[in-house]
Amino acid sequence: MENSRQLFNAGEMETGVKEIAKKIAARFAGKDADFALVGIQQMGVVLAEKICEEMKALGFVPDFGKLDITMYRDDFGTRDILPMINETEIPFDVSGKEIILVDDVLSSGRTIRAALDALTDFGRPGFIRLAVLVDRGEPEFPIRADYVGFNVSLPAERKVKVYFAENNGFQPGIYDVKWQ
Repeated sequence: MENSRQLFNAGEMETGVKEIAKKIAARFAGKDADFALVGIQQMGVVLAEKICEEMKALGFVPDFGKLDITMYRDDFGTRDILPMINETEIPFDVSGKEIILVDDVLSSGRTIRAALDALTDFGRPGFIRLAVLVDRGEPEFPIRADYVGFNVSLPAERKVKVYFAENNGFQPGIYDVKWQ
């Protein structure tokens, strides 16, 4: 990738995912764990699937959902190109459920704000916590992650991109990419 450098490789990413799963498991250890992982489309879904696999290895079987936030974004309608709308699939009742919202990168917090709005349209969860693979630590909204794989600090003109093995054409890893 032009104008980029790798911050973390695939092995380090795997370790980050396992650490997130262990921290979530510790939260629910010894309790009647009725919780769900809800991935934000698109990369949050891939990350949530990986966390879910790790959770199963730790003896937990959380419910799983996918959430598209396109119509909830505060920049919807201001873009030159229409955004692609992805699938939302919440096959369980969110009312009273303990939800772990999952996304790849926490940057401005705008995506998470939109996800909170979208998720609460399905009901009133018991609580919502946030898991991210990368936390940039500079949100524009008062939003913080409860479960974090990596904390990074980069200049504002840099973007963090996460590529899993499922992304065609790119090496798995977390990259620092210059805005163009």
